[in-house]
Amino acid sequence: MLKNYIKIAWRNIWKNKLFSAINVISLAIGLSASFVIGLMVYYDFSFDTFHKDGDRIYRVVSEFQSAEGSFYNSAVPVPMRTTVEESFTGIDKAAYFYTWNAVNVKAKQSSQVYKDPDFVLFTEASFFEVFDYNWLAGHASQALDGPGKVVLTQDRAAKYFPNLKPEEVVGSFLTYNDSIEAVVTGVVANFKERTDLIFEEFISLPTAAQTNQAEGILKGNWDWTNSSSQLFLKLNPNADLAVLNQQLKSLSEEHQSEDSKKFGQFQLYHLQPLTDLHFNADYGKFDFSSATASKGVLTSLIYIALFLIALGCFNFINLNTAQASQRAKEIGIRKTLGSSRFQLVVQFLGETLLLTIMAAVISIFLAVWLFEVFKEYIPQGLKISLVFNPVILIFIVLFLMLITLISGLYPGLVLSGFKPISVLKGSQNEQEGKAGLRKVLTVLQFAVAQVFIISTLLVGKQIHFLLTKDMGFKKDAVAYITTPWHEQSYSKKEVLYNKLKALPQLEKVSLGGMPPASFSTHSSSILYQSETGEVKLDLEQIYGDTAYLDLYEIELLAGRSILNDTIEEYVINETAMKALGFKNPEEALQQSVINGGAHIPIVGVMRDFNQRSLESSIKPMAFTGDLSRQAHSQFRNIHFGVPAGTKNSLGQTLDKIKASYLEVYPDQEVDVRFVDESISRFYQREQQLSKLLNWATGLSVVISCLGLFGLVIYTTNRRTKEIGIRKVLGASLLQINLLLCKEFLILVLIAIVIAGPISVWFLQGWLQNFAYRTNLSWWIFALSAIGMIALALLIMSFKTLKAAIANPVKALRTE
Repeated sequence: MLKNYIKIAWRNIWKNKLFSAINVISLAIGLSASFVIGLMVYYDFSFDTFHKDGDRIYRVVSEFQSAEGSFYNSAVPVPMRTTVEESFTGIDKAAYFYTWNAVNVKAKQSSQVYKDPDFVLFTEASFFEVFDYNWLAGHASQALDGPGKVVLTQDRAAKYFPNLKPEEVVGSFLTYNDSIEAVVTGVVANFKERTDLIFEEFISLPTAAQTNQAEGILKGNWDWTNSSSQLFLKLNPNADLAVLNQQLKSLSEEHQSEDSKKFGQFQLYHLQPLTDLHFNADYGKFDFSSATASKGVLTSLIYIALFLIALGCFNFINLNTAQASQRAKEIGIRKTLGSSRFQLVVQFLGETLLLTIMAAVISIFLAVWLFEVFKEYIPQGLKISLVFNPVILIFIVLFLMLITLISGLYPGLVLSGFKPISVLKGSQNEQEGKAGLRKVLTVLQFAVAQVFIISTLLVGKQIHFLLTKDMGFKKDAVAYITTPWHEQSYSKKEVLYNKLKALPQLEKVSLGGMPPASFSTHSSSILYQSETGEVKLDLEQIYGDTAYLDLYEIELLAGRSILNDTIEEYVINETAMKALGFKNPEEALQQSVINGGAHIPIVGVMRDFNQRSLESSIKPMAFTGDLSRQAHSQFRNIHFGVPAGTKNSLGQTLDKIKASYLEVYPDQEVDVRFVDESISRFYQREQQLSKLLNWATGLSVVISCLGLFGLVIYTTNRRTKEIGIRKVLGASLLQINLLLCKEFLILVLIAIVIAGPISVWFLQGWLQNFAYRTNLSWWIFALSAIGMIALALLIMSFKTLKAAIANPVKALRTE
């Protein structure tokens, strides 16, 4: 019986090759997109799900609230590490650690020096009680119980001691920053599962006393929060989150300073679940080389996949119900010979399953191609081989079965419901309900495609607006180069500055901090004593020499720039001027604000410019010199204007810049960054969304047009005699074409009308995320509608014109 079902199914598929091909291609497109999106979703949601008692592990994070809004930090004040364990209820274990940027590390018995080792921590044994590592050598209870001890992961141990087994590595010595010595007391296996806990070296916390950051790592105070200071908690099985959150709130209130209370500033503490690390951009991850995943983006991708699959299923339902009359006699004969309705439904489901399997096979090749197309947007660790994961394979099988049911069940019920007597008499007519359903599904297909088209145009318009909007400073033909972060010698920076200044190819050169707009933020609280009372303000600061404002063409509205590189003077922006209560720039001149006890005069007011992405508004800011040069210089970058010229001359200029850099800092990596390229990185997420929408739009339009093409072919074939008669009676080519296209064109117009309000609702919400945004121009809707109508007419006319110009004699002979 099964063999017979398969044989008949294959014969019917082969008999209707064109419609079968349309169904297979439509489903294959939807399935390929679904496979890729499904792998991305599974990959991102599988991070840190393997930890023992992972549902009880939380990170304590900070939220800073003020009149300017809320700011977030993944860190906590250092004193909290002891307070939580001593005072809180419901805590099983607390793991405090401090992420450390060592300058270099060297194995005692080796001459190899490893610069800038990454993922290094100062921590305690409790870290290994919260997170369950597999110990290859050593023991957690004694590995970090005193100063000068370090635990390595298996990968890091193999790097430092390539020829030793884990148990042989224990007892070896490492020297950090040329002076801090630590003995290896243990080796743990790297996590094999996906994780954001990518640490490689665990140095005992007391060892931090030997560093120049000892005070901040070991003591600190409640008013100071460094993003390196992290605290994880493992809660008791019966811990009450509401009670713990209340304890954190009480702790925040207890340590709120009088100044903070006076000016309405709060530092609140929250519990962040371990599985939220991978998705929460407010607090971030530990690996800065990869972007934080977005649940919103992943959810949108799931919707796109479901829409594309639905469009493919709609095609299948439409084309199979449209062909019902062609298979009516077959159904009548089968029923007369004793076939039950159940057997007929199974037969049609079998045909659908064969088509679905064919589509799935083709979709695998399309998915591999899509992986290549989107490789810059797909997480680095995600490989197509993940599809062989047993969980994924089971899901794919169930998914294909579900698609088979959705696509084949309704057509099967319709076809198997024909009455044998009516069919064999030739009186079986298509029911209005079936034609009505096809119209509804066609409208839905084109409505979805139209929403994608409108969204693509609007997102592209917004990205163009973001990249071309005047940010208030010069961003084109300006670049900068960063000195090594661990190099504290200002004299070397000055040497490099002079070398670059001597290059005739560079127009202007400036020594300073970050560019006017960057991901970096440096803020401090200032006080201003006005006539009406004290004003406290969080003031962002940018640093530069006397040429900085001129290089970036930042306009001064009043006053002057700073007199020299280290003088304590401020040039504030318009937003800061208004926040301090001044009505015009001249009022602010020669006034002074208090920062850390020092009175700093305001010598100038500069025009507002955007310091970050245009998603955010302009913040109060001050430009100043290198105020803390003796302790820690803020001048880490050398900025320069690159004159417009040919590509070859630019390459030669960059080569000379890099050569000058290597003369001062040999054995360092050289990275020349252009400011406009850095700004474009603000909008990586939007650019990814734009590319995804482009592909989603293209795929949805292709699927919808394939379905329309199939229905037009069916309708045209069914009306062959009518076309012949009309031609004989004198109907023109245009009249016949309009007659055949009219029904489908009306459906496309209805889809356009439905898609408009849906697009407005969706896109208005998306645009609200931006402080600066474009508008929903009428031409976006007009262009998308004209494009859709033109494409639909082209698809329909391809077949209708062919039928209209055919010899009417042949049409009238058709039985």
